[in-house]
Amino acid sequence: MSTRPLPIILALGTTQTLAWASSMYLPAILADPMARDLGVSSNWVFAAFSAALVLSALLGPRIGRQIDLVGGRSVLSMSNLVFAGGLTLLGFATSIPLLVIAWLVLGIGMGAGLYDAAFAALGRIYGDAARRSITGITLLAGFASTVGWPLSAWGLETIGWRNTCFAWAAAHILIGLPLNWLMLPAVKGAKAAVAAAVKPQIVIDRTMILLAFVFAAAWTVTGAMAAHLPRILEAAGATSSQAVFAGALIGPAQVAARMFEASFLSRFHPLLSTRLACITHPIGAAILALAGGGAASLFAIFHGTGNGILTIARGTLPLAIFGPKDYGYRLGIIGAPARMAQAAAPLMFGLLIDTMGSRVLIVSSALSLSALLALFLVPNHPPRPEA
Repeated sequence: MSTRPLPIILALGTTQTLAWASSMYLPAILADPMARDLGVSSNWVFAAFSAALVLSALLGPRIGRQIDLVGGRSVLSMSNLVFAGGLTLLGFATSIPLLVIAWLVLGIGMGAGLYDAAFAALGRIYGDAARRSITGITLLAGFASTVGWPLSAWGLETIGWRNTCFAWAAAHILIGLPLNWLMLPAVKGAKAAVAAAVKPQIVIDRTMILLAFVFAAAWTVTGAMAAHLPRILEAAGATSSQAVFAGALIGPAQVAARMFEASFLSRFHPLLSTRLACITHPIGAAILALAGGGAASLFAIFHGTGNGILTIARGTLPLAIFGPKDYGYRLGIIGAPARMAQAAAPLMFGLLIDTMGSRVLIVSSALSLSALLALFLVPNHPPRPEA
């Protein structure tokens, strides 16, 4: 099977868009109608969603190790089946226990089917040369919210939330599964590799800890802004329409930043682009603090720019530093704290906003700057383990 980058980028970009739209971006549209139908608070839906994120974090290293052994084809294809099963269970949920079970199944799908798994699959195919392909799939999947939110909202209005879940499940079977199975190459000698596999001895050294901290801090900010951006902007003095318009700019800003990374920053070490990405959120927060709510759009553009590049850096920076050996397993270890932080961020920042208002951006900016400081302690090329 061909390993030409373009077909694989298009396939994975499409399946990643589907995976993100039908999991991470689902609660924003369907949480309230789910809760009303079940007669519970929407907090139950978000609590189950947070549990799914924690489960996906715990599974990350194991899934990464499996991709290191057998490649991404079987793992990502399996994730489509799991996503379909979880969404089907969600559509049939009539009680809190069923709701929680459905989201936990989706958590398994997220662990096996979102960016970390896709990045690991590309690292397994292309090795050190995977950076451009990683950027390519994030360019396409950067439109996941742009596609997913309107489709989920349209489904909610026309066929109801349950049938919308069933429709997303069908999309995984009819679109995601064939693309992942047919377009990703099979790895030669996968069975022998599994049979001879010994758990890799990855040293959790200072560089690993620093990278885990960097992405945990960054993803805390990302999770908080995804959940509370309009509320924060309104607290800073923006009108509701200004806040909504600003939120709509984040997606295009992310994609534009990824295009800039692909066309210009790709000639430099990923440490440079990651450092630049960590400074944009604090710059936007400073502009908002000085200019007030009228600068809401500028803040959103700066935040979205940094977030767009950080998504790429999560895959490219560990690859550039440690190389492709045990890349998926290492990515799972580094990414686990980030997923857990992302799960806790909405609740944590919700409580902070109640007492601090828009000054909560001091906290988010401090997190971003602490990540920047940690990056200056990360060496470009620590000694790589022997292949």
